Amino acid sequence: MPGSRIARSLALLLALVLAGCSVDGGSGPTSAPSGPLSAPTPSSAPTPTPTRSSATPSPRATPSAATYTMPLALVVHATRPTADVEVAEARRVAARGATRWSAIGQPGGRMRVASFPDLSAREVLRQVRASRGVLGLVPASAVDARVRALTVGGQHPLRAPRAYPLEVDSPTPVPRVTTVTMVGDIMLARRVGQAIASDPERPFRPLAKRLAGADVTVGNLESTLSTDGSPTQGGDSFGARPRVLRGLESAGFDLVSLANNHVGDYGDRAMRQTFTRLRAADLDYVGAGRTLAEARRPVVITRDGVRIGFLGTESIGETPAAGRDRAGTNRLNMPPRTGPMDRAALRRIAGDIRRLKRQVDVAVVIPHWGTQYTHRAESSQRTAARAFAAAGADLVIGGHPHWVQGWGTAGSGIVVH
Repeated sequence: MPGSRIARSLALLLALVLAGCSVDGGSGPTSAPSGPLSAPTPSSAPTPTPTRSSATPSPRATPSAATYTMPLALVVHATRPTADVEVAEARRVAARGATRWSAIGQPGGRMRVASFPDLSAREVLRQVRASRGVLGLVPASAVDARVRALTVGGQHPLRAPRAYPLEVDSPTPVPRVTTVTMVGDIMLARRVGQAIASDPERPFRPLAKRLAGADVTVGNLESTLSTDGSPTQGGDSFGARPRVLRGLESAGFDLVSLANNHVGDYGDRAMRQTFTRLRAADLDYVGAGRTLAEARRPVVITRDGVRIGFLGTESIGETPAAGRDRAGTNRLNMPPRTGPMDRAALRRIAGDIRRLKRQVDVAVVIPHWGTQYTHRAESSQRTAARAFAAAGADLVIGGHPHWVQGWGTAGSGIVVH
């Protein structure tokens, strides 16, 4: 398919490999729904930022009929549990409706079905978001991240649209699905480093297939790759051996963020060696660099004609902030660690996001922020996230707290705190 058609119909499936995800608000964390983001039509502006591309896909045959088919997704309120619906039951619900949640293996009593095309897809989604008592049936292309799509016969309507058993007529073909898996903070030093000294792939092995199975895999590398200097944080200094790069490679990582408070743990020389070793391993990075210009540098990864841009920021401190001639991170000072909010830096980062967004279909910002070991996000995180989204970020995926802090929306962007 031409790139413009892919971009117009793209469903970007975000697979978050965290301890779990939760929906903002309520009395505590709840399981996050799965859903796509629709990417806008790509800009015709040139792309001066570094890119990494996969091979061009083989063209698909054009159907002879004017009408296509699209998966008919079963969607429920975001706080409902995941479930797999038997194909026969799903077909019965689609044909005749149902009155009890038990008909599709979900807990609860009475169920109301809101179905496309009896209602518009927008109205179906509105009713599902408004009530845990509504099951919606909509074309998969209409599903957004504010509802949960159920699997049918073990197939997900967004992840595996061509294998999904329920279909509805559609004026457009099923889009190509591009998957992005993002993990949290990766720490391979200290006792972890000692335990994997002879087998650096060991900690990745249980999840390597899942991680490498995504089109793009990204994580925050929370350490240096050198100990050539004095530890700046005493026993809390993280200096991993360069051989851990073999583990990241085995798990299919395409990019790491270095926007964190540990990449500078062994001083300037070790930090610069870390940049050099990542480049030698052909593993790109964002959020830190030899100068502020390099730390601000976004990276664009292209898969199947879809351009996904990444940019990293750091708000914790300890690692130096990068400057004109100083290595360090792309710093955004803000509470609770480096506050008050640096409005000038926030405007600078927002400008970087706007420029990135003009070059890509999907813009992802990776901030290092907040307070460790709490489920509650800081108000400063929400302030920054709103500014990022207003500037064009489609996804804001945070790190540093180590505990699930919920996720929500800011404008049209999705924010994982």
